[in-house]
Amino acid sequence: MSGRAQLMWDEAVTGYDFGPEHPMDPVRLALTRSLVGALGLDREVEVVAARPAGESTLRLVHREDYIDAVKAASANPGAADGAYGLGTIDDPAFAGMHEVSALIAGQSVGAAEAVWRGDALHAVNFAGGLHHAMPGAASGFCVYNDAALAVARLLELGAERVAYVDVDVHHGDGVQAAFWEDPRVLTVSLHEHPATLFPQTGWPEETGAECAEGSAVNVALPAGTGDAGWVRAFHAVVPEVLADFRPQVLVTQHGADTHFEDPLAHLAVSLDAQRAVQVACHELAHEYAGGRWVALGGGGYAVVEVVPRSWTHLVGIAAGRPVEPETVIPEGWRQEVFARTRQLGPQRMTDGRWPVSWASWEAGYDPADRLDQAVRAARRAAFPLRGLLA
Repeated sequence: MSGRAQLMWDEAVTGYDFGPEHPMDPVRLALTRSLVGALGLDREVEVVAARPAGESTLRLVHREDYIDAVKAASANPGAADGAYGLGTIDDPAFAGMHEVSALIAGQSVGAAEAVWRGDALHAVNFAGGLHHAMPGAASGFCVYNDAALAVARLLELGAERVAYVDVDVHHGDGVQAAFWEDPRVLTVSLHEHPATLFPQTGWPEETGAECAEGSAVNVALPAGTGDAGWVRAFHAVVPEVLADFRPQVLVTQHGADTHFEDPLAHLAVSLDAQRAVQVACHELAHEYAGGRWVALGGGGYAVVEVVPRSWTHLVGIAAGRPVEPETVIPEGWRQEVFARTRQLGPQRMTDGRWPVSWASWEAGYDPADRLDQAVRAARRAAFPLRGLLA
């Protein structure tokens, strides 16, 4: 194994563009790649452009009729079939949609292949993490579910246990659905409570099919959860289930939309807490998965202030050269931000909340605390099914 990290990148992924009024502005990808370069992190990783996912790969998760519908909408956006979730407000059709969606999927599949085969210990595709796409429908800004495809490819290559941990503010519903009946895959999602946020799934009671009970773990957090609660919830659930499951590979999704400035959700997490959980995922990959780590992007709609910094931290951690929070952002990058967006870019790689403080679960459960109630609900629903104490 080379031990060197790979950054999956092809400039063409910025063509994943639902239009100027859509919140998923592809400038967030371009600015992230530019910030990675401005901080010299691209010299610490192998930058690789994988091939687009072919039809046989896409069919590991997606139905053939759905792939055909995406192709048809890609060729003629005006004829998109709403029955497949295409041509909607969330997922408007655009020319070339199939090609660029397959390209993003290919980067995540390529990351999984590199890690499994030992070409890299860690691999990052921050353009990926499109976790809402279902086997037969687009959903929530996601056309092809690259995260589920990466997991499915690992299984095809011979992996017997793959863990998927999702810390996007939205429930990782598409990945959970893809492996609902597969005990070889553990899906863990830490997200805002479904009572207050799309996709209205991810209740603690969702624990997997009868043939795979305990293979899905959902931590549904109250709106307004901030740094201390978010990090506490992560450490109260994720390490224990990973220790029990003993994954051969860890796949993580790092949507940046948990941030307090994100316009589409209601958590109050800082960039510094996001970095703390990225560090924790890296450590957990080494502790429980032999270091094999595939890290993906996801949501994130504060496209200047938050997303590029968050995912640049992720790349730095994977590269073995974590960016110090107090690092001053190069002026050249801030000038690029203004030229592209007419917004002023952030000045430092921190929100000023580092180091993040939080209390461990062992420090005491407060039955009156809404965050602790959410954690307890997740543990009570899933842990006994895995033979763990709730």
